[in-house]
Amino acid sequence: MVEVGSDALQAYYARGEEADRLGRGLGRVEFLRTIEIVQRTLPAAPAVVADIGGGPGRYTDWLVQQGYEVMHRDLVADHVHAVASRHPGVDTRVGDARRLDLADGSVDVVLLLGPLYHLRDRADRVQALREARRIVRPSGVAHIAAISRWAARLDGMLVQRLHEARPGLAGVVDDGERTGWIRPAHDGGFTCATHRPDELRSEIGDADLQLHALVSVEGVSFALADLDERLDDPDQRHLILDTLRRLEAVPELLGVGPHLLAEARPSTT
Repeated sequence: MVEVGSDALQAYYARGEEADRLGRGLGRVEFLRTIEIVQRTLPAAPAVVADIGGGPGRYTDWLVQQGYEVMHRDLVADHVHAVASRHPGVDTRVGDARRLDLADGSVDVVLLLGPLYHLRDRADRVQALREARRIVRPSGVAHIAAISRWAARLDGMLVQRLHEARPGLAGVVDDGERTGWIRPAHDGGFTCATHRPDELRSEIGDADLQLHALVSVEGVSFALADLDERLDDPDQRHLILDTLRRLEAVPELLGVGPHLLAEARPSTT
């Protein structure tokens, strides 16, 4: 995850790693849980859904299969081309979440599942949220994803032990937890904006959106070494997802997991 407008962002995604990330390991949990959470407020098809920062289109694929009309926007041209090749009927274009080409009040649902990661400055993140607020109908809903402030330490260091191969990573993580911006630990390395739960709440409020729910997506599942094996077993999969569901909104546990997901609606005041 690298900064909007940078050559590094294009180079990062040119690797193609995002194409199947949501189909394995922790990415499987992220996808399953995100779909579950979004479905709680998703209106019946064929409602209009804007998948902003939709990447190579995994969520767009699912929405199209369910019969929704999808507007897909992403900064990476290869992602747009991939979506267009699979779904000729989808309105997919290169676009910046801070300056969308969609009309006011034109969609029922906004998925903002990636743009906040790439925006280092708070003002830019609030602007992206304001754009989501602008394009969604008064009765609509926006689902907003953010990376937890402690994801790099918990998953990257404690579980994946990435710091053992890249000794500079520990300092990067220390600095990122202080500033909210994870800088790359090596050429082409991971970099992103991260949030404390209260910071995400504040940014949503400043964008004239009203927060209705804030949950942890993957929770403690990042720590399961046999995650794929357990997801392949129906009973274990049920146990994992049910546990995450039951603990998702516990205030003390919100930051213990890679991603936060907010449900927000246009403010009525």
